[in-house]
Amino acid sequence: MTTETPETDVPQEGSAQRLSFPRQHARTQRFSLGAPRAFTVAPDGSRVVFVRSGSGTDRSGRLWVLDLADGDATERVAADPQALLDGSAEQLSAAERARRERSREGGAGIVGYATDAAVELAAFALSGKLFAAELRAGTARELPVPGPVIDPRPSPDGRHIAYVARGALRVTGADGGDDRALAAPDAVEADTVTYGLAEFIAAEEMQRSRGFWWSPESDRLLVARVDDAPVQRWWIADPAHPDREPTAVAYPAAGTANADVRLFVVGLDGVRTEVAWDRARYPYLARVHWSTDGAPLVLVQARDQRSALYLAVDPDTGATRMVHADEDDDWLELFPGSPCWSPSGRLVRIADEGGARVLAWGERPLTGSSLHVRAVLDVTEDSALISASAGPGAADQELGEVHVYRVNELGVERVSQEPGVHSAVRAGDITVLVSATLDRPGSRVSVLRDGKQVATVASHAQRPGLTPRVTLTEGGARQIPCAVLLPTGYDPSAGPLPVLMDPYGGPHAQRVLKAQNVYLTSQWFADQGFAVVIADGRGTPGRSPAWEKAVNGDLTRTLDDQVDALHGLAERFPLDLSRVAMRGWSFGGYLSAMAVLRRPDVFHAAVAGAPVTDLRLYDTHYQERYLGDPATSPEAYRNSSLVSDDGLVDPGEPHRPMLIIHGLADDNVVVAHALRLSSALLAAGRPHEVLPLSGVTHMTPQEQVAENLLLLQVDFLKRSLGLP
Repeated sequence: MTTETPETDVPQEGSAQRLSFPRQHARTQRFSLGAPRAFTVAPDGSRVVFVRSGSGTDRSGRLWVLDLADGDATERVAADPQALLDGSAEQLSAAERARRERSREGGAGIVGYATDAAVELAAFALSGKLFAAELRAGTARELPVPGPVIDPRPSPDGRHIAYVARGALRVTGADGGDDRALAAPDAVEADTVTYGLAEFIAAEEMQRSRGFWWSPESDRLLVARVDDAPVQRWWIADPAHPDREPTAVAYPAAGTANADVRLFVVGLDGVRTEVAWDRARYPYLARVHWSTDGAPLVLVQARDQRSALYLAVDPDTGATRMVHADEDDDWLELFPGSPCWSPSGRLVRIADEGGARVLAWGERPLTGSSLHVRAVLDVTEDSALISASAGPGAADQELGEVHVYRVNELGVERVSQEPGVHSAVRAGDITVLVSATLDRPGSRVSVLRDGKQVATVASHAQRPGLTPRVTLTEGGARQIPCAVLLPTGYDPSAGPLPVLMDPYGGPHAQRVLKAQNVYLTSQWFADQGFAVVIADGRGTPGRSPAWEKAVNGDLTRTLDDQVDALHGLAERFPLDLSRVAMRGWSFGGYLSAMAVLRRPDVFHAAVAGAPVTDLRLYDTHYQERYLGDPATSPEAYRNSSLVSDDGLVDPGEPHRPMLIIHGLADDNVVVAHALRLSSALLAAGRPHEVLPLSGVTHMTPQEQVAENLLLLQVDFLKRSLGLP
């Protein structure tokens, strides 16, 4: 069964019709600017706090409050960066730029904030300075503290604000007085040790972006100490500016040493107590949870990610006791919001049990095979709020949907109703529901009280100048989730279309979703004369644990699924299999390059953006999850890599055109990947094109760069496939 969006015109209020789609797409940062995000709900239900910029082209986020008192809903600005910085340009420290690169944050102004427990005080950093906003009064002020400030967070009682500056965890009074360092590297440690920051691996791969956590009583903190001295140093230079020194990057490539991560309980008097666990066996500090519902809770992982411990911490002594242990033959996933305590003190976690991904409440699963749980959003005594997709055997019409559910011991209730992709934030009787669907651009934000809508939060995002014409279906023998996009106004009598495969970004990156904005760029490519196919092969989330873990030991299976989906769809859609190309970025770039190298009988051209080519050069937590240690599994790495020390790995014939694009400042997938692929292609006598992007990282936020990248890709694809 397939679902297809209606071919209706999208209202164009707020859109920039004079701009081409590539320019509008770049200027609006993929239509994300102006959309509200980062919601926090006051526990008494009186207000909702969020970040939103002033328009669809304004990069500077402001802090907003939606007041819900007395039955009315009124928005007001709580903090405006322009006013707080007196109109001066924002200056970012190297550490803050690195944090934003890890989180793929392309905005400016207020991009993140934290509040006290009552959601009355908010803290945030601007230009390395510390600011506090009184959310009831609507006033904001700078606090005079040493900088550059990173990740400020108020204590639950609102009396203190902790933050990181120059590798030290510091604390100040909410009025700006009594500022002091609680944990700081000494003179010997200064170059390699930080307190209160997440290490590269945690931020890039574990989705743990923070490094300190307040106690519920506001009298002490859990603080991560990171020493990256064991990590090898790589050097990233800017060839366009040979007068500048290269930047040293501590990069833990597969099979090499990680940073040494320890955890301390630190009192406001500076007294430190180390948290003890078997760090040699479980070196990864994956999750930390500290609430009024129980002792501090940490989740630690083994290096091979096949075992993990849930540990309760005695904050007085640092001793830990095991609450639960998990093991898996492939690997153990990490999930947002998990683990945590219920108010009654039971462990709440997400687990793979009986072939399904379930919500476990204590030792009892509250969900079954009908749901594939993805995140824990909130836990109260009465229920847990989760996000989940339909489990194995779900109906076809649920393809690409992610919903919000309320779960308790009596059953499961779906909170989100319309077909689409939903997420939520909840506190007390207020739920903020964020919903994206296929029939409208962007997301709709609804504020619910006891399940009934009481307000909406407006979006200032621009509306795109095109409407995706997308069909969601399944293709191939493995029934792979697919999206097919045809040119706007396509006439079937015109015959089959050249095909552009537009694959997912690798395991854990689902692309086939019932949300319009994820298909905007794909539709633009379709309107250039292609049938665009997106296929979520094995490794992607949303189906079953077995589907995700089927790539264990062999990432080339992801290419097999692209071929399977393509051939299956050709039986039902107007696809010209004599002209098939693939484009992608990061893992998608790797997959695109592999397509023309390993299966030139199927694929005739490829655009490989920031491709991972020698898998030994990518990071430990990601790469070892799928392929193990390169010292003990060398063949797995060689088989899945595009290049090795001997050159190209198993290239097929004939040769196919390839465009390689890479940012020279990329510290995630370093440009060495592209250069080694280009060298191996040259040594094999295979012509190709290389587009180096000076000063560009793994993201491409620069407007002209992002716009021209789309145009250059279309030009290359048409030339390579012999299209007019």
